[in-house]
Amino acid sequence: MKSGASITVLSSRLANQIAAGEVVERPASVVKELVENALDAGSTQIDIDCEAGGIGRIRVRDNGRGIPSDELTLALSRHATSKILDLDDLEAVSTLGFRGEALASIASVSRLDLTSAIDDEPGSIVSVEGREMVALVQPSPHPRGSSVDVRDLFFNTPARRKFLKTEKTEFGHIESVVTRQALSRFDVGFRLVHQGRVTRQLTPALSENTQIARVSQLLGSGFMDASLPIDARATGLSLKGWVCRATFNRAQADLQHVFVNGRFIRDRLISHALRQAYRDILFHGRHPCFLLYLELDPAQVDVNVHPTKNEVRFRDSRLIYDFLLRSVGRVLADDRPEQICDQNISVESLGTNQSQSIQHQPTLGLNRSKPVDSFDTFARFLTPTLNEEEPPDSPTDIPPMGYAIAQLHGIYILSQTQDGMIIVDMHAAHERITYEALKQAFDENGLVSQPLLLPVTLHVNQGEASLVEEATDLFDQLGLGVQRLGPEAIRIEHVPAILNRASHEDLVRDVLSDLAAVGTSDRINEARDNLLATMACHGSVRANRHLTIPEMNALLRDIENTERSGQCNHGRPTWTALSMHDLDRLFLRGR
Repeated sequence: MKSGASITVLSSRLANQIAAGEVVERPASVVKELVENALDAGSTQIDIDCEAGGIGRIRVRDNGRGIPSDELTLALSRHATSKILDLDDLEAVSTLGFRGEALASIASVSRLDLTSAIDDEPGSIVSVEGREMVALVQPSPHPRGSSVDVRDLFFNTPARRKFLKTEKTEFGHIESVVTRQALSRFDVGFRLVHQGRVTRQLTPALSENTQIARVSQLLGSGFMDASLPIDARATGLSLKGWVCRATFNRAQADLQHVFVNGRFIRDRLISHALRQAYRDILFHGRHPCFLLYLELDPAQVDVNVHPTKNEVRFRDSRLIYDFLLRSVGRVLADDRPEQICDQNISVESLGTNQSQSIQHQPTLGLNRSKPVDSFDTFARFLTPTLNEEEPPDSPTDIPPMGYAIAQLHGIYILSQTQDGMIIVDMHAAHERITYEALKQAFDENGLVSQPLLLPVTLHVNQGEASLVEEATDLFDQLGLGVQRLGPEAIRIEHVPAILNRASHEDLVRDVLSDLAAVGTSDRINEARDNLLATMACHGSVRANRHLTIPEMNALLRDIENTERSGQCNHGRPTWTALSMHDLDRLFLRGR
């Protein structure tokens, strides 16, 4: 604030340009806002025409309901919208847009023409050039729907224009926006043109096959080849879409698409839950791939938390987190050579504060009659549980992993299947089998807590100390006994028995960090799983150990019945398959 300056009301022009800085960051922001308006108008076909990466021109045309001629100038005013009328509408927003700022913000930093027509009108146009609203409505022929023509973006704010990238980069961002919108609405056709060249031509995808074809076209055939369908439901919640196997991963999080009630969002809570679902099947530093559609009551999610509407806030974040973690985790766990469990999940009920566990039947016939309390109890798991049963001489029904025929260099098992062969990394496969058995034993017996001989006092900030009081139940479920001693001090009295050698201070601080960020924490399970993974690695068959044919076949059967058996605990694949077609192609047979 200038020294001695008086307080004044900003002019409408300056206020609009400031608002534009929040809504219109680059040409892709313009496309996003205009396409969302077109979708809210009930369009079934949207055409986007760009020049010079969108900096020179962006024209978005739709066949929606259109705007009456007497409302065209009002549509370009700030805070003018037909999508909400009162506070009740704002608390249950079901449209993509609702603030009524987009057109006014775009118009304040560009030369804009808005042409529209409804069913019984020939069409009208209104034009503005980055100034206060002084616009005349004139007749202009136009079919039912609207066209918004944006030219010379940031022509009157050169400082903003300097921050734009090259035309190729800016158009790449526009393509990403159109891709997300096309993934959110399969029932709408999209056409994207740049410099007169059609780069996207998508017709409405109304059937399952055409929807899969659209996803393959937009995200690549590799995405669909590695994907697993998900259809999970709980009370008031629905999750559909596709999650990819851990073997299909990326160096960046560029193939992660989550839509909440049709709106593309980036949310820390959701990202954390999905990352945890892939926790022990993905290489460190790699990112999973997924396309998910979360549906819930609009009143349970607040979309009015960010100008670009890319962030949301859930009323019951713990419920959403647990639902996503368990639903996605279950689909990944059930991905086995033979789909023993149905891919479509039905969670009968999730409470308002805590979801119920998704139950599954044990697949490994290990003796777990005794409670698992300490490290010593695990000794019985550290011997491979391979039985000696021979396969039938003439099997009429060959199992998915086939039957072993040889061991290669003491490392790999070669198995013949009905349609080819499978190569198994025996150590990696048995490591996963042992690891899942250890986890299952703990899940059945729960976390046993033990008191510390000398309680540990931690100095924290007031917010973290308050979290300890607010989340007492959660700490109890995690096997942690933590008490608040004062405004900025807490005391650790109990810890999970299996983690009695861990750094208790770091563990509690990590839990508090998660609680502050996403409202829940999975640190105890993560630490537990890291320990069990180490134990499983030491308790698995090693390279160069000779296995008999019956032992190899027993390992193959265990793979078929073990969750997440496609990857070891470190994210490496445990087996790979070659069909007869693949083998024929290698040897040029049939040519």
